[in-house]
Amino acid sequence: MRRTLLTLAALVALSSVVTSSALAASVTVRVEGRTQTIFGPLEKRFEGGSNALQALDAASLRGEFYYHVALTSFGPYVDQVGRYAAGGSNGWAFKVNGESPPVGGDKVQLRPGDRVLWYWAAFGPAGGPPTLLLTRTGRNCYRVVSENDAGKDSVASGAVLTADGRRARTRAGRGCIGPHKGLVRATMTGAVRSNALR
Repeated sequence: MRRTLLTLAALVALSSVVTSSALAASVTVRVEGRTQTIFGPLEKRFEGGSNALQALDAASLRGEFYYHVALTSFGPYVDQVGRYAAGGSNGWAFKVNGESPPVGGDKVQLRPGDRVLWYWAAFGPAGGPPTLLLTRTGRNCYRVVSENDAGKDSVASGAVLTADGRRARTRAGRGCIGPHKGLVRATMTGAVRSNALR
């Protein structure tokens, strides 16, 4: 009887591992800290799990960074990534495909190709800060959009492109930085820095 129960428990544990890996989605994960990018500036795809919290866990294993989850009455809450713990109106938030879901990271099911962003945010009356998304429009030229919590894109007026220690202002969210060897990023006052492109 005892042997049967142990075998059954082992089979249940094995099936849960196989099921969770079978449900893993190939996604991109980026983690933007308070002062710098912690993980994934180039947003390369990998098996990130089946939900946004699992994607953070997969990224932490790949990037070897610390994060902490507090169990609350609302469910798991990421209260620290790297050296910065949440406190007051500052904390950690996430978006999937530019949108901030109204549920916890463990409740957001990921699909192949999803873009997951975890970021440090200072929250105010209007919510969290906008996040920036950088896309290439031509050789050495880029477009920057600002994404609000609902995932709505708008022109990132005032965005600045940076590469190789140089800066280039954008007009209506578009700009060219000229030949460069390093990564191109976009920043804007009051917004979370963009992804990086080569």
